[in-house]
Amino acid sequence: MSRIGNLYGPEATFLGVPAADLADPASFGGAAAVILGAPFDGGTSHRPGARFGPQAIRLSDYLPHDGRRPHLALGVDALVALRVVDVGDVEMNSGETAEALVRLERAVEAVAGAGAIPVVLGGDHTIALPDVTATARVVGWGRVAVVHFDAHADTGDTQLGSLLGHGTPMRRLIESGAARGDRFFQIGLRGYWPEPETLSWMASQQMRSYEMSEIVARGLDTCLDEVFAAAVADCDGVFLSVDIDVVDPAGAPGTGTPEPGGLTARQLLDAVRRAGMELPVVGMDLVEVAPPYDHAEVTAYLANRVVLEALSGIAWRRRRLAGEEVRRGDSALLEGRPLLPPPAR
Repeated sequence: MSRIGNLYGPEATFLGVPAADLADPASFGGAAAVILGAPFDGGTSHRPGARFGPQAIRLSDYLPHDGRRPHLALGVDALVALRVVDVGDVEMNSGETAEALVRLERAVEAVAGAGAIPVVLGGDHTIALPDVTATARVVGWGRVAVVHFDAHADTGDTQLGSLLGHGTPMRRLIESGAARGDRFFQIGLRGYWPEPETLSWMASQQMRSYEMSEIVARGLDTCLDEVFAAAVADCDGVFLSVDIDVVDPAGAPGTGTPEPGGLTARQLLDAVRRAGMELPVVGMDLVEVAPPYDHAEVTAYLANRVVLEALSGIAWRRRRLAGEEVRRGDSALLEGRPLLPPPAR
């Protein structure tokens, strides 16, 4: 099927990067990262609206949509360095969950199979099931660790009687073998779900969940140190799955299941940038942006920057691994922009 752009709005690409077409593999053959939209909210259990997320994430920026975004601290322009392109939205009917997920899985596998990092703009978190599954088919079945930022575990057995929904994808991934429980890391959990039975299943799978109470007590950086060290052990890549509701609703009100007491916007931006800089990221999705509940586009602007920070971290890492000198990161702002030497060979 040819490119459809934004399924629920005017044609646009992420910050003006070149458009590409899944039906024409040559159009994204040289890209190191490819944006896909997954405008699906048929898996929501409370407030729908995330089908409009991809368009909001693509468009929310006050700067020109010129396909350029040089990072002040890292000294890289990820959109240029990674040759990012946008293949538009996958056609997904929110009333036909199974078929919609099959379409998305095929699209993500086509991107990953071409050697690019799929960056999927959701959509509700149901889409993590095809996103990680397709990536694992290319990278290695059970060889992809998952680093999951979320207020909710999304490990339910069923949701309103269905095996598919935004409360179940992480269980489906582990049950299928696409991802291993002992290489599944959840950051930012809080609130009053899941119930003891589901927590017991998670423990039996050796999942590691960092609840907000632990993050507050130990510090986010300490927790990320543990996650990143374990994620690269006996795995060939890392999939980064970010639910915008990991952020406190004060910083991200436009989401379907807001839970008070989450990360700050600053913490999430720092965390995903670190993930890009330190981990071999092979795929990413950003989900649960629901514009109907947003205020002054606060959530959409944050989501846009989450994608940019992750991509900038990935571009920085690739530059360093290629033997080039790179800036240290945020410390450069305080230290006269010092350089790091290439890693030892």
